[in-house]
Amino acid sequence: MTDSKTLTILQLYPNEMNIYGDRGNVLTLVRRAELHGFSPEVIYHDPGKPFPQSVDLVVGGGGQDSGQDKVQNDLLRINDDLHMLADHEIPMIMVCGMYQLFGRFFKTADGKTIKGIAIFDAETQAGPTRMIGNVILDTPFGEIIGYENHSGQTFLGKTARSFGKVKKGAGNNGKDGYEGAIYKNVYGTYLHGSLLPKNPVFADELIKQAAIQRYGKFTPAQIDDTLAEMARDVARTRPR
Repeated sequence: MTDSKTLTILQLYPNEMNIYGDRGNVLTLVRRAELHGFSPEVIYHDPGKPFPQSVDLVVGGGGQDSGQDKVQNDLLRINDDLHMLADHEIPMIMVCGMYQLFGRFFKTADGKTIKGIAIFDAETQAGPTRMIGNVILDTPFGEIIGYENHSGQTFLGKTARSFGKVKKGAGNNGKDGYEGAIYKNVYGTYLHGSLLPKNPVFADELIKQAAIQRYGKFTPAQIDDTLAEMARDVARTRPR
């Protein structure tokens, strides 16, 4: 097992961008990091606060259009900090609203454009239909299971690659069969659930990337994921 070492997990905008239970992703990362022998520390970034100097893993959640509007100016303010972390391969998982804001922009149903920070080569516009239901993806990390609830339609640009191929569900836009986006170790997705409790392999991949970037190595522990696998089995059988 890895010697006990600190991993700093940053949650972006916990008050404005934290609906549909997305804080469960932070709780999962904390618990699994502990099981792998680390001492995780969770810190938070709120609008107007200085951006932390040392971060190992970044998490962002979903939010309503109003929440995205509230954090827009601050997100643009810390744009350079986040791009620097992304380019240095610090792992991040951005869900729904934060996924949209990590693209170029989100155009709301009333025509307002909320500017993003363009870590992903992606653009989002409000669509006429809300995409709700269980989702199954084929990804580089195996089968990912989650739940989507969004009306935004995200379209990837030429330089973007998707998080996964949709086996069940709508995905980015309900049209092209893809879901989410990846830039280096930054992952964007519409999947709630929370996502990570039902996908421990992916949670461990984020922890592995964080550990390697900080300490140069990662020695995983053997974790009993029986309950998570049972939850995944049930989720696979749930109707759309």
